[in-house]
Formats: sequence, C-alpha cells, structure tokens
Amino acid sequence: MKVSLAASAAVLALSTAAVQAEPVRYEIEPTHTFVTFEVVHFQTSTLRGRFDKVDGFVELDRKAGTGNAEITIDMGSINSGTPDFDAHLKSPDFFDIAKTPTARFVGKKFGLDGDKLTSVEGELTLLGKTMPVTLKGDRFNCYDQPVLKVHVCGGDFETTIERSQWGMNWGLDMGIPDEVRLVIQIEAIQK
Repeated sequence: MKVSLAASAAVLALSTAAVQAEPVRYEIEPTHTFVTFEVVHFQTSTLRGRFDKVDGFVELDRKAGTGNAEITIDMGSINSGTPDFDAHLKSPDFFDIAKTPTARFVGKKFGLDGDKLTSVEGELTLLGKTMPVTLKGDRFNCYDQPVLKVHVCGGDFETTIERSQWGMNWGLDMGIPDEVRLVIQIEAIQK
C-alpha cells in the first residue's frame, strides 16, 4: 500500500509538472489590439494609419522560453482618418485588398529575458508574399485584469520593413520612402 501511494504521488507530481510546462494559449482581445503603420510623406511629415480588425492567438511557455503566434489582419479595415487616402491604400497601388484581403504574421521563435517577451521572430505574409520579420518587444506584461476577471498578456511590438520586398513599389520613384514602421499593439486573454 505504501508503494502504491508513493507511486501515485510521483505520477501526480510528474503529470502536474508536465501540465505546467505546456504553453498557455491567449486569444487576441480585438478592442485592445491594433496594427499601426508610419511612413514619412515626402520628407515632411509622418503619415499614420491602423488596421482596426485583427484576429489570432499567442501561445507562450514562459518556463521553456518558447512560444508561437498567428495574427491575421483584415486589410479592408485600414483607417488613416482620411477616406480618400484609405481608398488609395486599398487599391492595387498599395495593399490590393481585392486580391489579398488579409495579411498574416506567424511568430515562430520568442525571445525572453526572464519573464519578459523581448522579441518575436517570424514571417509576414503581405500581398501574397512571405518574408522573415523580427518584432522587438516593448512594455510586455501579464496581469490579472480586474474588470474582466481574466489573465491578460500584452505589449507593443515593432519593426521597420522595406515595403518593396513585398512588391509594394508605388511612389518610390516620387520620393515616398521604402521604409515603413509597423507596430503591433496587442492584448490577449488566457483561454
């Protein structure tokens, strides 16, 4: 009987440790998650816009220092604050939303410094072309959200891309820069 009790305790301890080492899944909270972009307009000012509809998830295993993410961006939800500019950005000159209505970021390698997520290496699919991208993390934090009574993780992640790598070349010959700063502001709820 003592052997059975000890064996049962050992199995329970091992199974509990295995469960704790598994990734935790977080679903994107759409009212607190946005993808924004910034580009310099003819060397005078910065144009900004955002995509209002973002969906996806993050899986994070803090103990193992691993994770993955899938974020889908509805390109038709672009919002620069100027309807005429939005229409041009939706056109074949830029995002060509009739042919490619979504963009997607797949995070494959997480960089952690202790409990803080500092980078996410992955791939960005835009205009049907997939290229490697590394997002740098800023202000990453997890907490128990007091209003919703759920566990939430989030932060700001950014990178600068050259849009021409995805075939977005309109305006380069007129002086519109190739470099675009992307920021993913994300909050996700533990499921």
